[in-house]
Amino acid sequence: MKKAILVPLAALALVACTAKAEPNNYKVTVDEPSLENGSMVYLLDYDTSENIDSTVVADGKAVFAGRIENPAFVRLVSDGNRMGMFVLEQGDINVAGGDATGTPLNTALNDYAEKVNALSAKMQMLSPDDAAGQQQIYTEYAALTDSMKNANIDNPIGYYFFMQEAYEMDRDQFNAALAKNPSLNNYKRVQKMKSVYDSQDATAPGKMFTDFEVTYDGTTHRLSDYVGKGNYTLVDFWASWCGPCMRKMPHLKEIYSQYAPKGLEVLGVAVWDEPAKSLATIDKLELPWKQIIDAQTIPTDIYGILGIPCIILFGPDGTIIARNPEDAELNAILEEVYAPKPLAYNQPVAANDSIAVN
Repeated sequence: MKKAILVPLAALALVACTAKAEPNNYKVTVDEPSLENGSMVYLLDYDTSENIDSTVVADGKAVFAGRIENPAFVRLVSDGNRMGMFVLEQGDINVAGGDATGTPLNTALNDYAEKVNALSAKMQMLSPDDAAGQQQIYTEYAALTDSMKNANIDNPIGYYFFMQEAYEMDRDQFNAALAKNPSLNNYKRVQKMKSVYDSQDATAPGKMFTDFEVTYDGTTHRLSDYVGKGNYTLVDFWASWCGPCMRKMPHLKEIYSQYAPKGLEVLGVAVWDEPAKSLATIDKLELPWKQIIDAQTIPTDIYGILGIPCIILFGPDGTIIARNPEDAELNAILEEVYAPKPLAYNQPVAANDSIAVN
């Protein structure tokens, strides 16, 4: 684990009192062996993904200089390759060997990382059968991380730690955390999460499907072209680069083989991916079901999908039956849907003993 983590707010006050430092000015010097002269290096805001600064590598180093109103967690990117994260703040920051040093928040990140590394070393020394010892280390790690988050909840590091937990929270837990720490509402990712929960509510099981359309190679495809047409429809939101998506494909093939002859429609929706890579994967894996290509974020925004693969089962009329069911749950649903039904028949009419003669 690379060094980098947080510091109490008092450290920020210390920076503000530094006599020779220009208010809010920063200088970042990156000295990494992977940098090539003439290549571009960028500082991207972790929260917004916006480009904060860029520079050209010269003499094997990338040097940034500028002004920042508030500290921000940033990602260092060169030629599309991520080179790590640190806090961009007032002062001189040196990045080498994966570590950012020279300013209070980055110093605190390094202190945290050293403590985590120490816990990792202790874990390595334990016997695989020492469950109690392992649990103790997990408990210490959780306490350490929670303490760092709480001490820095009003700066970018506390926000970063909060977001690592946010993806595991339900809506009530998420809202409770925001009520306790209202400053978190200012971050774009938090606002996005709130929007995601609204989208998930609108597309929960029992709700009618929400349509979307995607145009690729001059042809427009809509979800309504496949859903709500009288059959159950299983939709898989996936991407070629997604390992879990690829591991899901054999199970989907089994489902398709077993239930497509009985009327189940299966639809793939390629998201967050390059169309050429999606098409190549479809050919390589010989996926037999229909596909919507180049959907990007259109359906994931509408359905509040944070991770893939995401499976949604729609009923014959377009009602959402299940969202992201486990394999066993999905199998059980389909077994029930397509179980042989008793033949309907009419009760025989009792014979009449008398015959009417006109």
